[in-house]
Amino acid sequence: MTGAPRIGVVLSSGGARGVYAHTGFLLALEELGVSVSASAGCSAGAVVGGIAASGADLHAWSETLAHLDPARFWRPDPWPRLVWRLAVRRGRGFIGLSGTEAAVEFCRSQLAVPRFEACRYPFHTLAVSLGRGRKVMFSSGELAPRMMASAAIPLHYRPVEIDGDWYCDGALVDLAPMDAICCKHHLDALIIHHVATRFAGLKELTRLRDRPWAILEILGRLLFGRRPWYLSDEPVSFHRCPCRCGAAVIVIEPKLPELLWPMTEGGPAVQAAARMQAKTLLQPYLAALLSDPRQQLPVSSASRAGAVAVPEGACGDG
Repeated sequence: MTGAPRIGVVLSSGGARGVYAHTGFLLALEELGVSVSASAGCSAGAVVGGIAASGADLHAWSETLAHLDPARFWRPDPWPRLVWRLAVRRGRGFIGLSGTEAAVEFCRSQLAVPRFEACRYPFHTLAVSLGRGRKVMFSSGELAPRMMASAAIPLHYRPVEIDGDWYCDGALVDLAPMDAICCKHHLDALIIHHVATRFAGLKELTRLRDRPWAILEILGRLLFGRRPWYLSDEPVSFHRCPCRCGAAVIVIEPKLPELLWPMTEGGPAVQAAARMQAKTLLQPYLAALLSDPRQQLPVSSASRAGAVAVPEGACGDG
């Protein structure tokens, strides 16, 4: 191929752990010399992806995360008010434990530019429109509220109001929105960093029961437990874009320490683990990725056959 390959990045949902993990992953790409041509993110991936796409210094962002107080992004209502709304008012007015104002302002404070149109490469976030009952891809307008709309987990947060509609977590419909960018931006390779919560065994669920805010973790497992077609339970796997555009799809599924919502203690360890694993997993394929990923990456015939068949070019329609 002529010229440098166009490489896209998709960052999955993943809660607080996802924020740290995706930061480590993007730092690894930077160290490996992988230039991003377009990106998309969902929930935690929308937050980190937006900050990176805006041109913010990832090392400064990493330092912010290392000393992050959860109160900067999650401020649940006082218990007396919650009890009043649920017991006395029978749930009237209750649409989430926390408002999103603090989280939006936190995102805004970390951005290098305020709008999608000013980002250093095309960036897309996925949210669910409650008014229209369908997924919406944001790629224009003010970044911070749309990043947070993608991350407004039901019950955890109240929906984000944008232009007269309410939006909540995009992970309800798609854990990692690869269809937003692959064909639309004529990519040669797409790297999906997938860190969303998986179903746990009985032993893990027994421990979960006694943790703080266990009900929120259980809700997250119920809401976001779907399995995308490209997951293999292998640390790294290779596929083709399902619309048959020929782009190579690399999926990284790191094994990371636990980090429950809304905890941040232990976050730097998650970030370090994601960073190290991304570098280790991508290094053997780096020359192929940076030269001719369509032809040189080890995409198996099985992955081609297992891809979901959709019309050519459909990936750009989302």
